[in-house]
Amino acid sequence: MVHSMTAFARQEHTAAWGSLQLELRSVNQRYLEPHFRLPESLRDLEPAFRDALRTRLARGKVEVSLRFEAAGDGAGLAVNTARLVELERALSEVRQMVTEATPPDALTLLDYPGVLENRGPDPETVKSAALALFERALDDLLAGRAREGEKLAELIRDRLIGIESQVAEVRGLMPKILERQRAQLLERLETVMAELDPQRLEAELTLLAQKADVDEELDRLATHVAEVKRQLDQKGPVGRRLDFLMQELNREANTLSSKSVVASTTRCAVELKVLIEQIREQIQNIE
Repeated sequence: MVHSMTAFARQEHTAAWGSLQLELRSVNQRYLEPHFRLPESLRDLEPAFRDALRTRLARGKVEVSLRFEAAGDGAGLAVNTARLVELERALSEVRQMVTEATPPDALTLLDYPGVLENRGPDPETVKSAALALFERALDDLLAGRAREGEKLAELIRDRLIGIESQVAEVRGLMPKILERQRAQLLERLETVMAELDPQRLEAELTLLAQKADVDEELDRLATHVAEVKRQLDQKGPVGRRLDFLMQELNREANTLSSKSVVASTTRCAVELKVLIEQIREQIQNIE
C-alpha cells in the first residue's frame, strides 16, 4: 500500500495540571525534513520526536507544533511561608548574638533552599503526556497518509488502464499499417518495377517494416505497467522507484512517437505521454 506525503493530524490532552495541543502537518519532500515548534520547557523532547519520525517515515516535510498551557494563572513559583518563618527565627537569633551582622535582602532570602518552591506541574509528568500525545498524533498522520495514498493509487491505476488501452490499440493497428505501407510502396514503384532488382526491393520493404515495427516498445510498455502495478501493492516507500518507472515509460512512448508513420499511432503516442505525465504528477506526492 502506497502512502501519500500529504496529511494532517491534531491531538489534545487535558489534565489537572494543564493542557497540551499537538499538530503534525506533512507535505511532499524528496527526503525526510522535520521542523519543530516546541515550548521552551519541552524543548528537550525534540530528539525523541525526531527519532520517532525517522523510524516511521521515509520522506516528507513534517512540521511538529506543540503548545502547553498550565492550569490556573500559570504561576509556577510560590513562597514556602513556613520555611521563611523558620529562616526569620534563625536570623533573629543570629542578630541577637552578632549585632553587627548585615540582614539579608529579599532576593537573598528567596534564594535560600526551600523558601521558593515550584508549584507548577511535575515536568516529567508533562513530558510523558507529550510523548504519548505525539505517538497518537503520529498514528493519525500515518493513517491519513495511507488513506491519501490509496486515493493516489486508484488515480494511477485508472491511468494505467488507459496506457494498456493505447498499447492494445497500437498492437491492433500494426498489421494493417505495415500491409498498407507495403501496398503503397509497391503501387508507387509499379511503373519502374521492371528496372528494379526484386531481391533489392524485397530487402527495402523488409527494412521499412522493421523501422515501423514497434513490438519491442509495446512489450516494454506493458512490462513497465505491470511493474508499476506491483509497486503499488508493495509495503514501504516506493515513490522513487515509481518515479524511475515513469522515466522508462516516457522513453518508450517517445520511441513509439518517433517510429509513428500514420496519424493513428502518432495520436496513441501523444495520449500515452499525457497519461504518463499525469501519473508522474501523482507520484511526486507518494512516499
